[in-house]
Amino acid sequence: MTAGTVRSLLDGPLRLVHLGLPAVAQAAAAAGARVTHVDFLPPAGGDPRRLSDLSELLSGPSARAVDAANARALARLLASRPHLVAVAVARDVIPGMADDLFLHAGPPVTWERMCGPLRGAVVGGLLYEGRASTAEEAARLAAAGAVRFDPCHHHDAVGPMAGLVTPSMPVFVLEDRAGERAGTRTYCTLNEGLGKVLRYGAFSDEVLARLAFMRDTLGPVLAAALERHGPVDLKHLMAQALQMGDEGHNRNRAATSLLFRELAPSIVRATEDREKAARVLEFVNGNDHFFLNLSMPMGKCMLKAAEGEPLSSLVTVMARNGADFGIQLASMPGRWFTGPAQQVRGLYFPGFTEADANPDIGDSAITETAGIGGFAMAAAPAIVQFVGGTAADALATTRAMGRITAGTNPGFAIPALGFSGTPTGIDLRLVEETNLLPAINTGIAHREPGVGQVGAGLVNPPREAFHAALAALAEHVRTAAADPAEPARAPARTDP
Repeated sequence: MTAGTVRSLLDGPLRLVHLGLPAVAQAAAAAGARVTHVDFLPPAGGDPRRLSDLSELLSGPSARAVDAANARALARLLASRPHLVAVAVARDVIPGMADDLFLHAGPPVTWERMCGPLRGAVVGGLLYEGRASTAEEAARLAAAGAVRFDPCHHHDAVGPMAGLVTPSMPVFVLEDRAGERAGTRTYCTLNEGLGKVLRYGAFSDEVLARLAFMRDTLGPVLAAALERHGPVDLKHLMAQALQMGDEGHNRNRAATSLLFRELAPSIVRATEDREKAARVLEFVNGNDHFFLNLSMPMGKCMLKAAEGEPLSSLVTVMARNGADFGIQLASMPGRWFTGPAQQVRGLYFPGFTEADANPDIGDSAITETAGIGGFAMAAAPAIVQFVGGTAADALATTRAMGRITAGTNPGFAIPALGFSGTPTGIDLRLVEETNLLPAINTGIAHREPGVGQVGAGLVNPPREAFHAALAALAEHVRTAAADPAEPARAPARTDP
């Protein structure tokens, strides 16, 4: 650049584009320069140790091995074919379930650290199981250790919001019918609907009466119908629903309708009591979110197919308990990496505000982990009426998630994006490189037990969980490289 060129630049009005710390540009702005600030964070938050780990995983000697592991894990995920095969009682089918065990959403948590909605669900669970006759008695029993608590994910199960599973609840039973992991089973309770429901921490007489109907009528009728009908291919059904305006997390109207059409004849034929059959059909027809409790274990089943790939950086679990947000990686199944649960940005029901909201809670982010939900919002522009934003935001969100995923799922095509597949296979390395966190759409529970749902919105995981996972993965890969004949196996634990 010549001296004359420099003078010509300085003679005119000075315009700067600035990336980085705002303080660096303050002097220029004070001198009259027009400064355009561009949002920017260096990879891995700029931390030197994390940058070193990230560089090693992206371009170091083991990077190609990690890429290959991700390709294998993603291929198994895409080959998975979850089917709904049964409805059964939780104690009879969930691995490790016991009469003194309650399962919950998210990473491990004790009664002392449980948030309001989860405590409310536990109180409701004790009332439902007949272990207590009043809410006060139930709270005392829970505090005294009358029941044990364990994450749903530790038992191949998932649960929305509080995610409570008690021994006598009816659960959906899913089975993988294709791929290398055929035979894998996953589980989830039946969906109660919206509003004051147990999963949002409500435990009124109305809530308990609905749960009793689900146990005594809904579950047995669906079980009989499935025996008559045979397995339902959920992946095929979800593919149709995405092309009908669903995204598989907060909009399930199309998938619920498709399931209703699929099972309605068998429900009628398998039930001698016409009134009982009518009540079941009315319940499903009146609950647009009924399919959520199938899309979640479907996602869990697909992601279990990816687990156990020793060097993979793909995320296979994202889950929240209302206090902590935890993730797991395909290379280290069972090991939690956690950070604080975040506040949801959303729309509130009349009479409620952000001050009433509990932090993010639930296992339902398994849908985003599997490539639907927030990652498929482009398929469901109407979702913004429930969670906020615009139709353009929904398209932009799906496109953005393509920057942090290892591939796409051609079986889950999105019409608005030229029938391209949903972004699938969250790569921890890409999250850290781009500083772009997964997008999750979700419901909002009241922070106090017993109230229920107060809204819905959008949320991102805490960066701390991904930072902790990055450090662990880098060490895991180094250990495997040091002894390639004996791939590193990580113990199940929670990392802060």
